[in-house]
Amino acid sequence: MDIGINNKDRHEIAEGVSKLLADTYTLYLKTHYFHWNVTGPMFNTLHLMFETQYTELALAVDLIAERIRSLGVHAPGTYAQFSKLTSIEETVDVPKAQDMISELVAGHEAVCRTARSVFPAAEKAADEATADLLTQRLQLHEKTAWMLRSLLEK
Repeated sequence: MDIGINNKDRHEIAEGVSKLLADTYTLYLKTHYFHWNVTGPMFNTLHLMFETQYTELALAVDLIAERIRSLGVHAPGTYAQFSKLTSIEETVDVPKAQDMISELVAGHEAVCRTARSVFPAAEKAADEATADLLTQRLQLHEKTAWMLRSLLEK
């Protein structure tokens, strides 16, 4: 494979993007779980908002996995792999609506940190395609975290 990025750099970038994939998938599952189980006075607003968010995340996991494949590396895709790679903790109980919002803020912020951690490897290898993907993901997750955070203000 010769796409202008050496083998070592491709694998290093793919390792970081795999963590981004795991975080994104874990956040997708959490958001979908909260969509199904939210209750209270904000039910309709949150139910619809969470649906929009998990739909976007579901589309994103495909783009992220395909970037890993474009680098010539197999993308992780099992719960076991994701649980080892993700920085987002699984939610076991059904939290109150406000706590769901707080957990999702934390999840989106975690994805931001993971995305940012991949930039040095992508920049070192002049991997503009990965840098572009990271930038797009950052913009979305920062905006979503802001919107969710706004719901927590009193």
